[in-house]
Amino acid sequence: MEFALPQQSAELRSRAEDFMNQHVYPAESVLAAQSRDLTESGDRWAPRPIIDDLKKTARAAGLWNLFLPTHDGVGLSNLDYAPIAEISGRSPLLAPEAMNCSAPDTGNMEVLEMFGTPQQKSEWLQPLLDGEIRSAFGMTEPDVASSDASNIATRIERSGSEYVINGRKWWTSGAMSPRCAVFIVMGKTDPAAPRYQQQSMILVPRDTPGLKITRHIEVFGNDDSVHGGHAEIEFVDARVPAENLIGTEGGGFAISQARLGPGRIHHCMRAIGMAERALELLCARADERSTFGTALSQKGIIQDWVAQSRLRIEQARLLVYKAAWLMDTAGNKAAHTEIQAIKVGVPQTTEWVVDKAIQAHGGGGVSQDHPLADLWLAARCLRIADGPDEVHSMSLGRKELERQRVRRTARLS
Repeated sequence: MEFALPQQSAELRSRAEDFMNQHVYPAESVLAAQSRDLTESGDRWAPRPIIDDLKKTARAAGLWNLFLPTHDGVGLSNLDYAPIAEISGRSPLLAPEAMNCSAPDTGNMEVLEMFGTPQQKSEWLQPLLDGEIRSAFGMTEPDVASSDASNIATRIERSGSEYVINGRKWWTSGAMSPRCAVFIVMGKTDPAAPRYQQQSMILVPRDTPGLKITRHIEVFGNDDSVHGGHAEIEFVDARVPAENLIGTEGGGFAISQARLGPGRIHHCMRAIGMAERALELLCARADERSTFGTALSQKGIIQDWVAQSRLRIEQARLLVYKAAWLMDTAGNKAAHTEIQAIKVGVPQTTEWVVDKAIQAHGGGGVSQDHPLADLWLAARCLRIADGPDEVHSMSLGRKELERQRVRRTARLS
């Protein structure tokens, strides 16, 4: 692996750091005030003006759609993008969306870029790339264990020149936003087909008759209204044109895997930034506060937390870089094991570091006076989103057992 950043990536990283220091961090208190005012006025799902302002600034600075290698001629590799995504993760409520690099839009744009028809790209991809609309992804369901995607029960049935959709989805992130104009929905087109060829994906415009948002779902009591919340949705005979199908019938599972691989590494890249910011706050707090006559930073337990945080962050970052490098050089499939490994290890690392920073801040750590509660919430949710730890660990364990069996057999032969 080559660890030195190419000139283009290094310049963008410097630009991103300036953007964070000059615009994003000062905007965090503005975001909190605007969110409070909108909630009190009964319009909590409305877009925050400060994010719209930051989008203009980010786009003018060339910090726009950097996650997509083919867009605007930027052409960043996964390894090039990793340190920039990490920087944006230091302020997860603001920076990723301001740079048009936030989920679920990023994954949906990648799906449309890879599998969309020219018409689908014109109608939906381009407005997403321009930041004019937002989107949602409907995969998880309340009635089945969605960690096994083959369980998905929502039906997508062909009826003449249309598809008819019936089923329920939940944790459809961003769906409460008035700017969410389209849903990518995964469901079964042929329950009798082989297990991983039963599912398909289809575009469902928000105003489709039969699509009903039944409720919003809170996360640890937080409505996540900044990002459009999370919705439970019911589809009752919702009809869309047949040309809204993405790819081919039965290709939904393969598309989901193509979507989730890059999405998982992007989440982990940003999580490294969350951990770095938490460590900064931990160290600053340790130097500023004294107990029983000495600074917190002089306590052995605090020094151990700081040391362990640095070790864990460095280990996690190197594994993320390896996964990104493999995706660039050998393809997403070849990097599958490393992507699973970071999906398990990085959120756990970030959660651990943020937890120690919260502990050092005492009561302030769980209050709105510091960003640590938001950082912890984001890290904890990542241990479930895009597949829970246990599913990825089970797969990693099976692969390692098989690898060791092969090695033993080779030694004995």
